[in-house]
Amino acid sequence: MSQFAINLLFVGGSFALYIGIAIWAKAGSTSDFYVAGGGVHPITNGAAIGADWMSAASFISMAGLIAAGGYANSTFLMGWTGGYVLLAMLLAPYLRKFGKFTVPEFIGDRFYSKNARLVAVICLIVASVTYVIGQMAGAGVAFSRFLEVDATMGLIIAAVVVFVYAVLGGMKGITYTQVAQYCVLITAYTIPAVFISLQLTGNALPPLGLFSTHVDSGMPILDKLNQVITDLGFNEYTADVDNKLNMVLFTLTLMIGTAGLPHVIIRFFTVPKVADARWSAGWALVFIALLYLTAPAVASMARLNLMTTIYPEGTQAEPIQYDERPNWIKDWEVTGLIQFEDKNQDGRIQLYNDSPEFESTAQSRGWEGNELVVNRDILVLANPEIANLPGWVIGLIAAGGLAAALSTAAGLLLAISSAVSHDLIKGSINPNITEKGELLAARISMAVAICVATYLGANPPGFAAQVVALAFGIAAASLFPALMMGIFSKRVNNVGAIAGMLTGLGFTLAYIFVYKGWLFIPGTNNLADTPENWVLGISPLSIGAVGAVVNFAVAFIVSNATEEPPVEIQELVESVRYPRGASQAHDH
Repeated sequence: MSQFAINLLFVGGSFALYIGIAIWAKAGSTSDFYVAGGGVHPITNGAAIGADWMSAASFISMAGLIAAGGYANSTFLMGWTGGYVLLAMLLAPYLRKFGKFTVPEFIGDRFYSKNARLVAVICLIVASVTYVIGQMAGAGVAFSRFLEVDATMGLIIAAVVVFVYAVLGGMKGITYTQVAQYCVLITAYTIPAVFISLQLTGNALPPLGLFSTHVDSGMPILDKLNQVITDLGFNEYTADVDNKLNMVLFTLTLMIGTAGLPHVIIRFFTVPKVADARWSAGWALVFIALLYLTAPAVASMARLNLMTTIYPEGTQAEPIQYDERPNWIKDWEVTGLIQFEDKNQDGRIQLYNDSPEFESTAQSRGWEGNELVVNRDILVLANPEIANLPGWVIGLIAAGGLAAALSTAAGLLLAISSAVSHDLIKGSINPNITEKGELLAARISMAVAICVATYLGANPPGFAAQVVALAFGIAAASLFPALMMGIFSKRVNNVGAIAGMLTGLGFTLAYIFVYKGWLFIPGTNNLADTPENWVLGISPLSIGAVGAVVNFAVAFIVSNATEEPPVEIQELVESVRYPRGASQAHDH
Protein backbone atom coordinates (compact mmCIF):
# COMPACT_ATOMS: atom_id res chain seq x y z
CA MET A 1 0.00 0.00 0.00
CA SER A 2 1.37 3.44 -0.93
CA GLN A 3 2.11 6.07 1.71
CA PHE A 4 -0.59 8.28 0.22
CA ALA A 5 -3.16 5.50 0.65
CA ILE A 6 -2.04 4.93 4.25
CA ASN A 7 -2.37 8.66 4.97
CA LEU A 8 -5.86 8.68 3.48
CA LEU A 9 -6.81 5.67 5.57
CA PHE A 10 -5.72 7.25 8.86
CA VAL A 11 -6.90 10.79 8.13
CA GLY A 12 -10.16 9.68 6.51
CA GLY A 13 -10.92 7.24 9.31
CA SER A 14 -10.32 9.83 12.02
CA PHE A 15 -12.43 12.42 10.20
CA ALA A 16 -15.28 9.97 9.72
CA LEU A 17 -15.17 9.43 13.49
CA TYR A 18 -15.24 13.18 14.25
CA ILE A 19 -18.11 13.94 11.89
CA GLY A 20 -20.02 10.88 13.09
CA ILE A 21 -19.72 12.12 16.66
CA ALA A 22 -20.87 15.60 15.61
CA ILE A 23 -23.99 14.12 14.00
CA TRP A 24 -24.67 11.90 17.01
CA ALA A 25 -24.27 14.81 19.44
CA LYS A 26 -25.96 17.47 17.32
CA ALA A 27 -26.93 20.50 19.41
CA GLY A 28 -30.67 20.90 19.77
CA SER A 29 -30.69 23.86 22.17
CA THR A 30 -28.54 26.87 23.02
CA SER A 31 -27.47 25.12 26.23
CA ASP A 32 -26.22 22.16 24.20
CA PHE A 33 -24.54 24.47 21.69
CA TYR A 34 -22.73 26.68 24.24
CA VAL A 35 -21.96 24.41 27.21
CA ALA A 36 -23.04 20.87 26.18
CA GLY A 37 -26.00 21.08 28.54
CA GLY A 38 -23.67 21.45 31.56
CA GLY A 39 -23.50 17.69 32.10
CA VAL A 40 -20.03 16.60 30.95
CA HIS A 41 -18.05 14.25 33.24
CA PRO A 42 -14.83 15.81 34.69
CA ILE A 43 -12.53 13.20 33.12
CA THR A 44 -14.23 13.60 29.74
CA ASN A 45 -14.02 17.36 30.12
CA GLY A 46 -10.36 17.09 31.10
CA ALA A 47 -9.57 15.20 27.89
CA ALA A 48 -11.54 17.75 25.86
CA ILE A 49 -9.64 20.59 27.56
CA GLY A 50 -6.39 18.79 26.73
CA ALA A 51 -7.32 18.58 23.05
CA ASP A 52 -8.50 22.20 23.08
CA TRP A 53 -5.24 23.22 24.71
CA MET A 54 -2.83 21.24 22.54
CA SER A 55 -3.46 23.05 19.32
CA ALA A 56 -1.46 23.10 16.12
CA ALA A 57 0.87 25.42 18.01
CA SER A 58 1.61 22.71 20.59
CA PHE A 59 1.53 19.66 18.35
CA ILE A 60 3.00 20.95 15.12
CA SER A 61 4.81 24.20 15.74
CA MET A 62 6.13 24.34 19.30
CA ALA A 63 8.63 21.51 18.89
CA GLY A 64 9.69 22.99 15.53
CA LEU A 65 10.41 26.35 17.16
CA ILE A 66 12.32 24.70 20.02
CA ALA A 67 14.24 22.64 17.45
CA ALA A 68 15.23 25.81 15.60
CA GLY A 69 15.97 28.01 18.63
CA GLY A 70 16.84 25.57 21.39
CA TYR A 71 16.68 26.85 24.95
CA ALA A 72 15.69 30.34 23.79
CA ASN A 73 12.37 29.03 22.47
CA SER A 74 11.62 26.91 25.53
CA THR A 75 9.64 29.96 26.65
CA PHE A 76 6.70 28.57 24.66
CA LEU A 77 6.75 25.46 26.80
CA MET A 78 7.18 27.32 30.10
CA GLY A 79 4.63 30.02 29.36
CA TRP A 80 1.81 27.73 28.21
CA THR A 81 2.32 25.26 31.07
CA GLY A 82 2.47 27.98 33.72
CA GLY A 83 -0.52 29.69 32.17
CA TYR A 84 -2.67 26.62 32.45
CA VAL A 85 -1.89 26.31 36.16
CA LEU A 86 -2.73 30.00 36.59
CA LEU A 87 -6.03 29.50 34.80
CA ALA A 88 -6.94 26.41 36.80
CA MET A 89 -6.08 27.95 40.18
CA LEU A 90 -7.09 31.61 39.87
CA LEU A 91 -9.91 31.85 37.37
CA ALA A 92 -11.75 28.69 36.36
CA PRO A 93 -13.47 27.73 39.65
CA TYR A 94 -14.60 31.30 40.36
CA LEU A 95 -15.98 31.82 36.88
CA ARG A 96 -17.79 28.48 37.07
CA LYS A 97 -19.28 29.50 40.41
CA PHE A 98 -20.54 32.73 38.86
CA GLY A 99 -22.53 30.50 36.49
CA LYS A 100 -22.52 32.32 33.14
CA PHE A 101 -22.27 30.96 29.61
CA THR A 102 -19.45 33.19 28.33
CA VAL A 103 -16.58 35.43 29.39
CA PRO A 104 -18.25 38.61 28.02
CA GLU A 105 -21.40 37.72 29.96
CA PHE A 106 -19.37 37.54 33.19
CA ILE A 107 -17.68 40.86 32.45
CA GLY A 108 -20.99 42.51 31.54
CA ASP A 109 -22.72 41.37 34.74
CA ARG A 110 -19.75 41.93 37.06
CA PHE A 111 -19.18 45.44 35.74
CA TYR A 112 -22.95 46.06 35.43
CA SER A 113 -22.65 47.44 31.93
CA LYS A 114 -23.72 46.41 28.44
CA ASN A 115 -20.84 48.51 27.13
CA ALA A 116 -18.36 46.46 29.17
CA ARG A 117 -19.86 43.31 27.71
CA LEU A 118 -19.59 44.74 24.19
CA VAL A 119 -15.93 45.69 24.68
CA ALA A 120 -15.24 42.19 26.00
CA VAL A 121 -16.87 40.75 22.85
CA ILE A 122 -14.54 42.84 20.69
CA CYS A 123 -11.47 41.73 22.68
CA LEU A 124 -12.56 38.10 22.51
CA ILE A 125 -13.17 38.17 18.77
CA VAL A 126 -9.83 39.86 18.00
CA ALA A 127 -7.86 37.40 20.17
CA SER A 128 -9.77 34.33 18.98
CA VAL A 129 -9.63 35.16 15.27
CA THR A 130 -5.87 35.70 15.59
CA TYR A 131 -5.61 32.33 17.31
CA VAL A 132 -7.69 30.60 14.62
CA ILE A 133 -5.36 32.01 11.93
CA GLY A 134 -2.53 30.03 13.53
CA GLN A 135 -4.64 26.87 13.75
CA MET A 136 -5.76 27.07 10.14
CA ALA A 137 -2.20 27.71 8.99
CA GLY A 138 -1.05 24.61 10.90
CA ALA A 139 -3.90 22.51 9.51
CA GLY A 140 -3.03 23.71 6.01
CA VAL A 141 0.57 22.53 6.49
CA ALA A 142 -0.59 19.09 7.58
CA PHE A 143 -3.21 18.68 4.84
CA SER A 144 -0.86 19.90 2.13
CA ARG A 145 1.74 17.24 2.88
CA PHE A 146 -0.38 14.24 3.67
CA LEU A 147 -2.94 14.78 0.91
CA GLU A 148 -0.14 15.82 -1.46
CA VAL A 149 -1.63 19.18 -2.43
CA ASP A 150 -0.26 22.70 -2.19
CA ALA A 151 -0.53 24.64 1.09
CA THR A 152 -3.46 26.82 -0.05
CA MET A 153 -5.58 23.84 -1.05
CA GLY A 154 -4.70 22.16 2.24
CA LEU A 155 -5.96 25.23 4.08
CA ILE A 156 -9.27 25.20 2.17
CA ILE A 157 -9.80 21.50 2.93
CA ALA A 158 -9.15 22.17 6.63
CA ALA A 159 -11.71 25.00 6.62
CA VAL A 160 -14.40 22.78 5.07
CA VAL A 161 -13.85 20.00 7.62
CA VAL A 162 -13.98 22.41 10.59
CA PHE A 163 -17.12 23.98 9.18
CA VAL A 164 -18.93 20.64 8.98
CA TYR A 165 -18.38 19.39 12.50
CA ALA A 166 -18.06 22.64 14.46
CA VAL A 167 -21.07 24.41 12.96
CA LEU A 168 -23.22 21.30 13.22
CA GLY A 169 -22.45 20.05 16.70
CA GLY A 170 -21.74 23.11 18.81
CA MET A 171 -20.14 22.51 22.23
CA LYS A 172 -21.86 19.16 22.71
CA GLY A 173 -20.50 17.76 19.46
CA ILE A 174 -17.13 19.49 19.87
CA THR A 175 -16.67 18.11 23.41
CA TYR A 176 -16.98 14.45 22.43
CA THR A 177 -15.13 15.04 19.17
CA GLN A 178 -12.25 16.56 21.15
CA VAL A 179 -12.08 13.53 23.43
CA ALA A 180 -11.57 11.38 20.33
CA GLN A 181 -9.10 13.92 18.95
CA TYR A 182 -7.09 13.87 22.18
CA CYS A 183 -6.76 10.10 21.95
CA VAL A 184 -5.60 10.41 18.34
CA LEU A 185 -3.17 13.28 18.85
CA ILE A 186 -1.47 11.98 22.01
CA THR A 187 -1.02 8.54 20.43
CA ALA A 188 0.31 10.13 17.25
CA TYR A 189 2.75 12.34 19.16
CA THR A 190 4.17 9.78 21.57
CA ILE A 191 4.55 6.67 19.37
CA PRO A 192 6.96 8.31 16.84
CA ALA A 193 8.79 9.94 19.76
CA VAL A 194 9.31 6.53 21.40
CA PHE A 195 10.60 5.03 18.12
CA ILE A 196 13.00 7.90 17.51
CA SER A 197 14.23 7.95 21.11
CA LEU A 198 14.98 4.23 20.85
CA GLN A 199 16.83 4.77 17.55
CA LEU A 200 19.03 7.60 18.83
CA THR A 201 19.52 6.77 22.52
CA GLY A 202 18.22 3.26 23.19
CA ASN A 203 15.83 4.74 25.77
CA ALA A 204 12.11 4.19 25.15
CA LEU A 205 11.02 7.20 27.23
CA PRO A 206 11.66 10.38 25.20
CA PRO A 207 11.94 12.75 28.22
CA LEU A 208 14.70 10.50 29.61
CA GLY A 209 16.18 9.94 26.16
CA LEU A 210 16.83 13.67 25.94
CA PHE A 211 19.42 13.25 28.72
CA SER A 212 20.80 9.92 27.50
CA THR A 213 23.78 8.98 25.37
CA HIS A 214 23.70 9.17 21.58
CA VAL A 215 24.06 5.58 20.33
CA ASP A 216 26.29 6.28 17.30
CA SER A 217 28.74 8.75 18.89
CA GLY A 218 28.69 7.75 22.56
CA MET A 219 28.20 11.41 23.50
CA PRO A 220 25.28 12.83 25.50
CA ILE A 221 22.68 13.59 22.86
CA LEU A 222 22.51 17.32 23.67
CA ASP A 223 26.32 17.57 23.46
CA LYS A 224 26.20 15.80 20.09
CA LEU A 225 23.54 18.22 18.86
CA ASN A 226 25.54 21.22 20.08
CA GLN A 227 28.63 19.93 18.26
CA VAL A 228 26.78 19.38 14.98
CA ILE A 229 25.08 22.74 14.80
CA THR A 230 27.98 24.86 16.07
CA ASP A 231 30.16 23.31 13.35
CA LEU A 232 27.70 24.89 10.90
CA GLY A 233 27.68 28.35 12.48
CA PHE A 234 24.53 28.02 14.57
CA ASN A 235 24.37 28.99 18.22
CA GLU A 236 24.59 26.23 20.80
CA TYR A 237 21.25 24.51 21.28
CA THR A 238 21.51 24.90 25.05
CA ALA A 239 22.95 28.45 24.97
CA ASP A 240 21.50 31.09 27.28
CA VAL A 241 19.73 34.17 25.87
CA ASP A 242 21.11 37.71 25.98
CA ASN A 243 17.80 39.55 26.25
CA LYS A 244 16.46 38.35 29.61
CA LEU A 245 13.81 41.11 29.74
CA ASN A 246 12.20 39.96 26.51
CA MET A 247 12.33 36.32 27.60
CA VAL A 248 10.64 37.07 30.94
CA LEU A 249 7.99 39.26 29.31
CA PHE A 250 7.28 36.66 26.63
CA THR A 251 6.87 33.87 29.19
CA LEU A 252 4.60 36.12 31.28
CA THR A 253 2.57 37.07 28.19
CA LEU A 254 1.93 33.42 27.37
CA MET A 255 1.00 32.68 30.99
CA ILE A 256 -1.53 35.43 31.53
CA GLY A 257 -2.75 35.23 27.94
CA THR A 258 -3.53 31.59 28.53
CA ALA A 259 -5.66 32.53 31.52
CA GLY A 260 -7.52 35.11 29.44
CA LEU A 261 -8.35 33.04 26.38
CA PRO A 262 -12.06 32.19 26.35
CA HIS A 263 -12.09 28.91 24.45
CA VAL A 264 -10.56 27.07 27.43
CA ILE A 265 -12.41 29.05 30.13
CA ILE A 266 -15.77 28.19 28.57
CA ARG A 267 -14.97 24.50 29.03
CA PHE A 268 -15.31 24.84 32.80
CA PHE A 269 -18.98 25.77 32.32
CA THR A 270 -19.76 22.38 30.76
CA VAL A 271 -19.57 20.41 34.04
CA PRO A 272 -22.39 20.14 36.59
CA LYS A 273 -20.67 21.58 39.71
CA VAL A 274 -17.82 23.87 40.81
CA ALA A 275 -16.00 20.86 42.28
CA ASP A 276 -16.20 19.19 38.88
CA ALA A 277 -14.53 22.24 37.33
CA ARG A 278 -11.57 21.75 39.67
CA TRP A 279 -11.39 18.02 38.89
CA SER A 280 -11.54 18.84 35.17
CA ALA A 281 -8.56 21.15 35.61
CA GLY A 282 -6.57 18.44 37.37
CA TRP A 283 -7.31 15.76 34.77
CA ALA A 284 -6.51 18.19 31.96
CA LEU A 285 -3.12 18.91 33.52
CA VAL A 286 -2.33 15.17 33.47
CA PHE A 287 -3.39 14.86 29.82
CA ILE A 288 -1.44 17.98 28.80
CA ALA A 289 1.71 16.86 30.63
CA LEU A 290 1.96 13.73 28.48
CA LEU A 291 2.65 15.85 25.40
CA TYR A 292 4.52 18.72 27.02
CA LEU A 293 7.05 16.43 28.71
CA THR A 294 7.72 14.80 25.34
CA ALA A 295 8.01 17.96 23.22
CA PRO A 296 11.60 18.99 24.16
CA ALA A 297 12.87 15.51 23.24
CA VAL A 298 10.96 15.54 19.94
CA ALA A 299 12.44 18.96 19.14
CA SER A 300 16.08 18.11 19.81
CA MET A 301 15.92 14.72 18.12
CA ALA A 302 14.23 16.20 15.05
CA ARG A 303 16.96 18.82 14.76
CA LEU A 304 19.71 16.22 15.08
CA ASN A 305 18.04 13.91 12.55
CA LEU A 306 17.67 16.75 10.06
CA MET A 307 21.32 17.80 10.30
CA THR A 308 22.68 14.25 10.07
CA THR A 309 20.44 13.59 7.06
CA ILE A 310 22.13 16.44 5.19
CA TYR A 311 25.60 15.62 6.60
CA PRO A 312 25.60 11.80 7.00
CA GLU A 313 29.41 11.62 7.17
CA GLY A 314 29.74 14.48 9.64
CA THR A 315 29.75 18.26 9.31
CA GLN A 316 33.41 18.37 8.25
CA ALA A 317 32.58 16.21 5.21
CA GLU A 318 30.59 17.12 2.12
CA PRO A 319 26.79 17.34 2.40
CA ILE A 320 24.62 14.99 0.34
CA GLN A 321 24.03 15.43 -3.39
CA TYR A 322 20.70 17.05 -4.20
CA ASP A 323 19.90 14.24 -6.64
CA GLU A 324 20.41 11.76 -3.79
CA ARG A 325 18.13 13.57 -1.34
CA PRO A 326 15.76 11.29 0.56
CA ASN A 327 12.15 10.90 -0.49
CA TRP A 328 10.82 12.87 2.45
CA ILE A 329 12.55 16.02 1.15
CA LYS A 330 11.09 15.42 -2.31
CA ASP A 331 7.62 14.97 -0.82
CA TRP A 332 7.79 18.15 1.24
CA GLU A 333 9.18 20.13 -1.69
CA VAL A 334 5.85 19.55 -3.44
CA THR A 335 4.14 21.60 -0.72
CA GLY A 336 6.59 24.51 -1.06
CA LEU A 337 7.51 24.19 2.62
CA ILE A 338 11.03 22.98 1.77
CA GLN A 339 12.90 24.93 -0.87
CA PHE A 340 16.33 24.31 -2.39
CA GLU A 341 18.49 26.73 -4.39
CA ASP A 342 21.89 25.55 -5.61
CA LYS A 343 23.75 28.82 -5.13
CA ASN A 344 27.25 27.53 -5.91
CA GLN A 345 26.11 25.07 -8.60
CA ASP A 346 27.88 22.08 -7.04
CA GLY A 347 24.80 19.87 -6.89
CA ARG A 348 25.06 19.47 -3.10
CA ILE A 349 22.78 20.76 -0.32
CA GLN A 350 24.57 23.28 1.87
CA LEU A 351 22.59 23.77 5.09
CA TYR A 352 24.25 26.17 7.54
CA ASN A 353 23.88 29.49 9.32
CA ASP A 354 24.32 32.06 6.58
CA SER A 355 25.60 34.78 8.93
CA PRO A 356 28.51 37.28 8.73
CA GLU A 357 30.29 35.46 11.57
CA PHE A 358 30.38 32.21 9.59
CA GLU A 359 31.01 33.79 6.18
CA SER A 360 34.77 33.20 6.06
CA THR A 361 34.38 29.53 7.01
CA ALA A 362 31.67 29.07 4.39
CA GLN A 363 33.79 30.71 1.70
CA SER A 364 36.74 28.46 2.53
CA ARG A 365 34.46 25.48 1.84
CA GLY A 366 33.25 26.96 -1.45
CA TRP A 367 29.78 27.76 -0.14
CA GLU A 368 27.95 30.84 -1.38
CA GLY A 369 24.93 30.84 0.92
CA ASN A 370 22.53 28.55 2.73
CA GLU A 371 20.71 26.50 0.11
CA LEU A 372 17.94 24.70 2.00
CA VAL A 373 15.01 26.52 3.62
CA VAL A 374 12.91 24.32 5.90
CA ASN A 375 9.66 25.65 7.33
CA ARG A 376 9.81 25.08 11.09
CA ASP A 377 6.20 23.96 11.22
CA ILE A 378 7.00 20.75 9.33
CA LEU A 379 9.59 19.21 11.65
CA VAL A 380 7.22 17.26 13.89
CA LEU A 381 5.16 16.05 10.93
CA ALA A 382 8.28 15.12 8.97
CA ASN A 383 10.07 13.51 11.93
CA PRO A 384 8.88 9.94 11.27
CA GLU A 385 9.89 10.26 7.62
CA ILE A 386 13.31 11.67 8.51
CA ALA A 387 13.86 8.73 10.87
CA ASN A 388 12.63 6.18 8.26
CA LEU A 389 9.82 4.93 10.49
CA PRO A 390 7.08 2.63 9.10
CA GLY A 391 4.36 4.08 6.87
CA TRP A 392 1.62 3.55 9.46
CA VAL A 393 3.49 5.82 11.91
CA ILE A 394 3.57 8.57 9.28
CA GLY A 395 -0.16 8.11 8.70
CA LEU A 396 -0.78 8.24 12.44
CA ILE A 397 1.07 11.51 12.92
CA ALA A 398 -0.82 12.96 9.96
CA ALA A 399 -4.09 12.23 11.73
CA GLY A 400 -2.68 13.55 15.01
CA GLY A 401 -1.48 16.85 13.58
CA LEU A 402 -4.84 17.48 11.98
CA ALA A 403 -6.67 16.50 15.18
CA ALA A 404 -4.60 19.03 17.16
CA ALA A 405 -5.22 21.87 14.74
CA LEU A 406 -8.90 21.23 14.16
CA SER A 407 -9.84 20.59 17.80
CA THR A 408 -8.61 23.99 18.95
CA ALA A 409 -9.98 25.72 15.86
CA ALA A 410 -13.41 24.32 16.68
CA GLY A 411 -13.23 25.50 20.29
CA LEU A 412 -12.16 28.97 19.25
CA LEU A 413 -14.88 29.22 16.63
CA LEU A 414 -17.43 28.26 19.25
CA ALA A 415 -16.14 31.03 21.54
CA ILE A 416 -16.44 33.52 18.68
CA SER A 417 -19.94 32.40 17.71
CA SER A 418 -21.22 32.48 21.29
CA ALA A 419 -19.77 35.96 21.76
CA VAL A 420 -21.54 37.23 18.63
CA SER A 421 -24.88 35.46 19.07
CA HIS A 422 -25.25 35.32 22.86
CA ASP A 423 -23.39 38.43 24.00
CA LEU A 424 -23.74 40.81 21.06
CA ILE A 425 -27.08 39.93 19.45
CA LYS A 426 -29.05 38.54 22.41
CA GLY A 427 -27.28 40.66 25.04
CA SER A 428 -27.31 44.02 23.26
CA ILE A 429 -29.07 44.15 19.89
CA ASN A 430 -32.12 41.87 20.21
CA PRO A 431 -32.77 40.52 23.74
CA ASN A 432 -36.03 38.90 22.57
CA ILE A 433 -34.44 36.73 19.89
CA THR A 434 -35.77 33.17 19.85
CA GLU A 435 -33.59 30.21 20.71
CA LYS A 436 -33.78 29.05 17.10
CA GLY A 437 -32.72 32.49 15.89
CA GLU A 438 -29.84 32.58 18.34
CA LEU A 439 -28.58 29.19 17.13
CA LEU A 440 -28.79 30.37 13.52
CA ALA A 441 -26.83 33.54 14.37
CA ALA A 442 -24.21 31.46 16.17
CA ARG A 443 -23.72 29.19 13.16
CA ILE A 444 -23.57 32.08 10.68
CA SER A 445 -20.99 33.95 12.78
CA MET A 446 -18.93 30.76 13.05
CA ALA A 447 -18.98 30.38 9.26
CA VAL A 448 -17.86 33.98 8.77
CA ALA A 449 -15.04 33.50 11.29
CA ILE A 450 -13.87 30.40 9.40
CA CYS A 451 -13.75 32.37 6.13
CA VAL A 452 -11.75 35.24 7.70
CA ALA A 453 -9.30 32.88 9.41
CA THR A 454 -8.83 30.87 6.20
CA TYR A 455 -8.09 34.00 4.18
CA LEU A 456 -5.55 35.31 6.70
CA GLY A 457 -4.18 31.81 7.30
CA ALA A 458 -3.00 31.70 3.69
CA ASN A 459 -0.46 34.44 4.56
CA PRO A 460 -0.01 34.19 8.34
CA PRO A 461 2.17 36.76 10.17
CA GLY A 462 4.54 34.04 11.40
CA PHE A 463 4.77 30.33 12.12
CA ALA A 464 1.74 28.70 13.75
CA ALA A 465 3.08 28.99 17.30
CA GLN A 466 4.14 32.60 16.73
CA VAL A 467 0.69 33.60 15.47
CA VAL A 468 -0.85 31.87 18.47
CA ALA A 469 1.55 33.78 20.74
CA LEU A 470 0.21 37.04 19.29
CA ALA A 471 -3.32 35.92 20.23
CA PHE A 472 -2.13 35.19 23.76
CA GLY A 473 -0.65 38.69 23.94
CA ILE A 474 -3.96 40.25 22.88
CA ALA A 475 -5.88 38.21 25.47
CA ALA A 476 -3.28 39.03 28.13
CA ALA A 477 -3.61 42.76 27.55
CA SER A 478 -7.39 42.91 27.30
CA LEU A 479 -9.39 40.09 28.94
CA PHE A 480 -7.09 38.75 31.66
CA PRO A 481 -6.93 41.98 33.73
CA ALA A 482 -10.71 42.42 33.50
CA LEU A 483 -11.27 38.85 34.71
CA MET A 484 -8.78 39.18 37.56
CA MET A 485 -10.13 42.54 38.70
CA GLY A 486 -13.68 41.27 38.34
CA ILE A 487 -12.99 38.41 40.74
CA PHE A 488 -10.50 39.89 43.20
CA SER A 489 -11.26 43.62 43.37
CA LYS A 490 -14.49 45.13 44.68
CA ARG A 491 -13.32 48.67 43.88
CA VAL A 492 -12.91 48.45 40.09
CA ASN A 493 -16.05 49.80 38.45
CA ASN A 494 -17.54 49.69 34.97
CA VAL A 495 -15.82 52.86 33.74
CA GLY A 496 -12.42 51.65 34.89
CA ALA A 497 -12.85 48.18 33.39
CA ILE A 498 -13.91 49.56 30.00
CA ALA A 499 -11.07 52.10 29.94
CA GLY A 500 -8.55 49.41 30.92
CA MET A 501 -9.68 46.91 28.28
CA LEU A 502 -9.74 49.48 25.48
CA THR A 503 -6.35 50.92 26.43
CA GLY A 504 -4.69 47.52 26.83
CA LEU A 505 -6.14 46.22 23.57
CA GLY A 506 -5.32 49.38 21.60
CA PHE A 507 -1.76 49.64 22.93
CA THR A 508 -0.98 45.96 22.23
CA LEU A 509 -2.55 45.85 18.77
CA ALA A 510 -0.77 49.03 17.69
CA TYR A 511 2.61 47.65 18.76
CA ILE A 512 1.96 44.31 17.02
CA PHE A 513 0.66 45.88 13.80
CA VAL A 514 3.66 48.20 13.50
CA TYR A 515 5.90 45.13 13.10
CA LYS A 516 3.51 42.46 11.75
CA GLY A 517 1.39 44.57 9.38
CA TRP A 518 -1.89 46.37 10.01
CA LEU A 519 -4.68 43.81 10.42
CA PHE A 520 -1.89 41.29 9.63
CA ILE A 521 -2.02 42.25 5.95
CA PRO A 522 1.41 41.49 4.43
CA GLY A 523 3.49 44.51 3.44
CA THR A 524 1.67 47.04 5.66
CA ASN A 525 4.13 46.97 8.58
CA ASN A 526 5.93 50.19 9.47
CA LEU A 527 9.12 48.59 10.79
CA ALA A 528 10.92 45.33 10.11
CA ASP A 529 10.28 42.77 12.83
CA THR A 530 13.91 42.58 13.98
CA PRO A 531 15.50 43.04 17.44
CA GLU A 532 17.20 46.27 16.33
CA ASN A 533 13.78 47.90 15.78
CA TRP A 534 12.05 46.68 18.96
CA VAL A 535 11.45 49.25 21.72
CA LEU A 536 13.69 48.33 24.68
CA GLY A 537 14.27 44.98 22.98
CA ILE A 538 10.63 43.90 23.53
CA SER A 539 9.29 41.83 20.63
CA PRO A 540 5.67 41.98 19.38
CA LEU A 541 5.23 38.49 20.84
CA SER A 542 6.12 39.79 24.31
CA ILE A 543 4.20 43.06 24.41
CA GLY A 544 1.03 41.52 25.89
CA ALA A 545 2.50 41.54 29.40
CA VAL A 546 3.21 45.27 29.08
CA GLY A 547 -0.32 45.81 27.72
CA ALA A 548 -1.71 43.99 30.77
CA VAL A 549 0.17 46.34 33.10
CA VAL A 550 -1.24 49.31 31.17
CA ASN A 551 -4.74 47.79 31.46
CA PHE A 552 -4.45 47.26 35.23
CA ALA A 553 -3.04 50.75 35.80
CA VAL A 554 -5.68 52.56 33.75
CA ALA A 555 -8.51 50.55 35.31
CA PHE A 556 -7.43 51.28 38.88
CA ILE A 557 -6.72 54.96 38.22
CA VAL A 558 -10.05 55.56 36.48
CA SER A 559 -11.99 53.50 39.04
CA ASN A 560 -10.52 55.42 41.98
CA ALA A 561 -11.34 58.71 40.28
CA THR A 562 -15.00 57.73 39.81
CA GLU A 563 -17.83 56.27 41.89
CA GLU A 564 -17.58 52.96 43.69
CA PRO A 565 -19.50 50.00 42.25
CA PRO A 566 -22.99 49.49 43.72
CA VAL A 567 -23.19 47.62 47.03
CA GLU A 568 -24.87 44.60 45.43
CA ILE A 569 -21.98 44.26 42.96
CA GLN A 570 -19.44 44.38 45.78
CA GLU A 571 -21.42 41.69 47.61
CA LEU A 572 -21.50 39.64 44.41
CA VAL A 573 -17.71 39.79 44.14
CA GLU A 574 -17.40 38.71 47.75
CA SER A 575 -19.80 35.78 47.23
CA VAL A 576 -17.92 34.55 44.15
CA ARG A 577 -14.59 34.52 45.99
CA TYR A 578 -15.83 33.11 49.28
CA PRO A 579 -15.68 29.28 49.30
CA ARG A 580 -18.76 28.78 51.44
CA GLY A 581 -21.84 28.20 49.36
CA ALA A 582 -19.96 26.99 46.32
CA SER A 583 -22.32 24.06 46.02
CA GLN A 584 -25.17 26.50 45.59
CA ALA A 585 -23.80 27.93 42.35
CA HIS A 586 -26.71 27.99 40.00
CA ASP A 587 -26.75 26.00 36.79
CA HIS A 588 -27.55 27.23 33.34
